[in-house]
Amino acid sequence: MPKMTGAKFLADTVHGYGITHVFFMPYIGPRALMEMEKLGIKRVQTHGEKGAAYMADAYARVKRAPSLCMAQSVGAVNLAAGLQDAYLACSPVIAITGRENQISQLRHAYQEVNHANPFSAVTKYSALVNTTEQLPIYLRQAFRSATSGTPGPTHLDLEGLAGQEVIDEEADVDVVVEDMFAQLPPCRPEAEVEKVTAALQLLDVAARPVIVAGGGVTASGARNELIAFAEKLSIPVATALNAKAMFPPDHPLAVGVPGSYSRECANRVLCETDLVFFIGSHTGGQVTNGYTVPPQGTPAIQLDINAEELGRNYPIKVGLQGDVRDSLRRMIEHSETREPRTKWVNRVQELVREWKASVSGEVNSEVLPMRPERLCRELSDYLPSDAILVSDTGHSGVWTGTMLDLKHADQSYIRCSGSLGWGVPAAMGAKCAAPDRPVLCFTGDGGIWYHISDLETAVRCGINAVILVNNNHSLNQEQGGVESVYGGRTAGSDELWLFPDTDFAKIAESMGCFGITVDKPSELAGALDQAFAAGKPAVVDVKTHVEGIAPRAWTP
Repeated sequence: MPKMTGAKFLADTVHGYGITHVFFMPYIGPRALMEMEKLGIKRVQTHGEKGAAYMADAYARVKRAPSLCMAQSVGAVNLAAGLQDAYLACSPVIAITGRENQISQLRHAYQEVNHANPFSAVTKYSALVNTTEQLPIYLRQAFRSATSGTPGPTHLDLEGLAGQEVIDEEADVDVVVEDMFAQLPPCRPEAEVEKVTAALQLLDVAARPVIVAGGGVTASGARNELIAFAEKLSIPVATALNAKAMFPPDHPLAVGVPGSYSRECANRVLCETDLVFFIGSHTGGQVTNGYTVPPQGTPAIQLDINAEELGRNYPIKVGLQGDVRDSLRRMIEHSETREPRTKWVNRVQELVREWKASVSGEVNSEVLPMRPERLCRELSDYLPSDAILVSDTGHSGVWTGTMLDLKHADQSYIRCSGSLGWGVPAAMGAKCAAPDRPVLCFTGDGGIWYHISDLETAVRCGINAVILVNNNHSLNQEQGGVESVYGGRTAGSDELWLFPDTDFAKIAESMGCFGITVDKPSELAGALDQAFAAGKPAVVDVKTHVEGIAPRAWTP
């Protein structure tokens, strides 16, 4: 075996797995960063550990491949906090941290806490690495675990505040790259024929079946198979936020997004179904609106690559373990083209039409400042055919998930899974993963404040994402809850959800970005044209109505 430093081994290995960017906060593994630079890996130094984790999360989701983020010992717990979103989104992020030398552990060493518990909550796999000789063993397992089954973050905690006891030393080590674990999914198991047949029999006799497509459809790259399967069996399709781009919004079988951030029609359809087929869905609290949509007791089938998920939240008639794409192909092969379920599809289309009519006033409103529903309509019409839309959480997730249509097959959608403020650094990670595609972040003024400092990172590193701010100078999603506590609107309550009106375009320009303000719907397309053509990171500050508050999810 050749003798090399841990730095060179780490750089050669992550390069072999196809990682093109490393997101980090100093001071961590500087020799490894130097070796990565030699190989052409772009080093993105952020203004906070959480931002580095968010960038790595979006990078991994867009590439459907592992990503890398790093932090020194004192920043490790901050990095763990940032991995919450990657963990919730099933994103294969490799996190590397330094830790105080063992001789100083449990002795009140400066800035040191035990990293085990924070990382155990947000990773699939976490290991201590004490020597350079151990690095090959644990690093390869980190890639295997991150990409296998349900993907998720993994973590290596290296000896030394900056990992130097592992990074700087030499050892006899071989660089071994297991190519199958450099992508999602690493392997494609197919559901057994017997289970496929049983599921198809149930679907055939159902009068009102519905598919709920989840993030597993996206991770598997199964858009075409989902469409073909739904069409062959005449089954309406509801798409979770993580699968929003996996089914055409204008398709006669399209239902929309169900759950908490949802279209009323989607929840109503799922409450009228007599059989639900969960495909690549965790059936979690958001997509089911607290496990009520569809109602408990609704007959269910579930397909997932991870058998542990089958029946977790809804007892199932048939469970199929397998990769979504190849298992759907098997189901298509073993099924007959079914006569259209005309009565049921007509009912679904009726509910969709009723919902569209109910929101048409806001969608087409000329009121100024503009309604966020109108903003989403304009974006639906504008977005380039290969755009990546990156959505923050809260109202951003509601508006983009329910009111914005992705009209082209090559458009992508990724969204925050938990932490407000994720959108700006995530858009940067997405742009690093797909530098030739237009990337648009949809966030609010409440969201951009979290990581506005990383606009400087974007300028310095040439990461030319476009950040659109839904600027209603507020956290108006909180208004109702705050005022219910205060017994109405008061000066004391206002300060908990209202912000001073801020000119984010000027802030962006002061940091070296392109900045532009939009006051009217007619100005948006031109502003976005300028932003995408600017050749630098851009902020589009869209002034919207403070009363644009998303309705609560429909419940039975």
